[in-house]
Amino acid sequence: MSDDNELLISEDDEWVMADEQERTPRSNEGREATERPGGSWLPASVLPVPEPEDGWVFRWVRTSTLGNSDNTNVSQKFREGWIPVKAEDHPELQVMSDIESRFDGNLEIGGLLLCKAPKEAMDERAEYYRNMANQQMESVDNSFMRENDPRMPMLKPNRTTRTTFGRGSG
Repeated sequence: MSDDNELLISEDDEWVMADEQERTPRSNEGREATERPGGSWLPASVLPVPEPEDGWVFRWVRTSTLGNSDNTNVSQKFREGWIPVKAEDHPELQVMSDIESRFDGNLEIGGLLLCKAPKEAMDERAEYYRNMANQQMESVDNSFMRENDPRMPMLKPNRTTRTTFGRGSG
């Protein structure tokens, strides 16, 4: 007999050919069975995102540009309420901070420092800037309408938007 056609005894004490023995498919073995389906590999992000924390928002604050420190920006962000995040508080990020970083123990990557701030304070900040933008738009509209002449009236700009969907013939 050749090696390919060896007789084997199964669990039921029956003689079976090696080719007829039940085998575990190779697709159920090995690394391929434990990998994500479809080869959905994605490159790691340059700036990792920390796990969300209730009541806090995260942001990367610029500490330098092209190797030149930006102390003004860092100071402004600290005064706005941003607090540097300690690397030990977020071990899931798995990053190596910049060499010669001025922020020892914090997460700094490529001149950006991970900071967090209370959500309420940042919501108030966003509302402040939204109101400022609205006031600027009103100022532009008022300046524009000042040039209005009754003999040739200008239309007041419409600042509302509307989304409609086509009506299908189905």
